Amino acid sequence: MKQLLILSGKGGTGKTTITSAFIKLANNKVFADCDVDAPNLHLLMNNLDKGKTSDFYGMSKADINTDKCIECGLCQKNCHFDAIRKDDKYKVDPYSCEGCGVCERICPVDAIELKPDIAGELKLYTEDNIFSTAELKMGSGTSGKLVTEVKNQLKIPEVEEELAIIDGSPGIGCPVIASITGVDMVLVVAEPSISGINDMKRIIKTSQRFGTKTAVCINKYDINDKNSKKIQMFCEENKIPFVGKVPFDTKAIEAVNKGKTIVDVKCESGEASIKVFNNTIKILNEN
Repeated sequence: MKQLLILSGKGGTGKTTITSAFIKLANNKVFADCDVDAPNLHLLMNNLDKGKTSDFYGMSKADINTDKCIECGLCQKNCHFDAIRKDDKYKVDPYSCEGCGVCERICPVDAIELKPDIAGELKLYTEDNIFSTAELKMGSGTSGKLVTEVKNQLKIPEVEEELAIIDGSPGIGCPVIASITGVDMVLVVAEPSISGINDMKRIIKTSQRFGTKTAVCINKYDINDKNSKKIQMFCEENKIPFVGKVPFDTKAIEAVNKGKTIVDVKCESGEASIKVFNNTIKILNEN
């Protein structure tokens, strides 16, 4: 099963809007949302069953057994993250604890133990579609590991779908790197703004370091024709396939607000996205 990953390099470019349109156009049954900090693809995917949820365990956190604790204060004194506080008894602040294990090692009465900590929630829908998603718990720093688990949930042996479409995270950090790993192609949704162009270049460079086939499209291209031409010129000069451009469209906003994709309604952005989709699939299937 080939995997098409859609990225943007920054938030607000319309990455999820394009992803949801692609899923509908491909009549795709396998897809995922790897934006684990703020997943929202499910809002545009109708007829999903309740799904199966499971806890995701990130790095371990320290836990103090107050019955065994002799309140010597060594753990608090040696904690470099200021994660151990004392009110009536010594306690660990799970948001500050980095799980380094120093407190566990130096405790003279073995009152401290590192325990697996729930860092987020995985969800898998399997009734009519295979849709994998997750949400990271606030304050957790294991987004890359959670993204990997989201993608692993797509590996169901009995599924014979030829294509999985994945909505990636914005930016170029750990969740994006985990998203790129192992995919067949990355489509970058660029925005014709100064920051959009810079972020596009960064995400292209990141994708190319993985040796992953990469293409670019522009969303809301007509808000700045000059910058749109710069994006197309950059792609031409660097031999990066340019698969098309989608106009700014108020009807697209109305559709999304109603929980529909831009190809569920008759609008300019939907028609343009069909061309982008066809060009993208053609490149994906090239040897």
